[in-house]
Amino acid sequence: KYLIVGHLSSASDIIRTIRDPEKPNTLEELEVVTESCVEVQEIGEDEYLVIIRFTPTVPHCSLATLIGLCLRIKLQRCLPFRHKLEIYISEGTHSTEEDINKQINDKERVAAAMENPNLREIVEQCVTEPD
Repeated sequence: KYLIVGHLSSASDIIRTIRDPEKPNTLEELEVVTESCVEVQEIGEDEYLVIIRFTPTVPHCSLATLIGLCLRIKLQRCLPFRHKLEIYISEGTHSTEEDINKQINDKERVAAAMENPNLREIVEQCVTEPD
């Protein structure tokens, strides 16, 4: 149990500083992510499932996919333990949540998105820690 709590705060700390693609605020400041949106389950020896449920600021947010991508990239880079990652839009908070959930949890689509130089630059700006 204790380990999972440590992993929970680790994941929360990682995502709280991600910046919104359009605003100067962090996702935490905009309440897109909160500590309660992170769930960690043990799935094997020293391996954990990290589930993030984020809430876009508006039900038709055009940046929801990009925000999901930022969450995935930052967690993949920064989580200090072996993990599987599932990222979802909080149920009922976005008009196309099902499509977006599929996209941001599809390894090939994520890899393809990160090959796009413009998209990659935006993601980097959002996930890079401020100095």
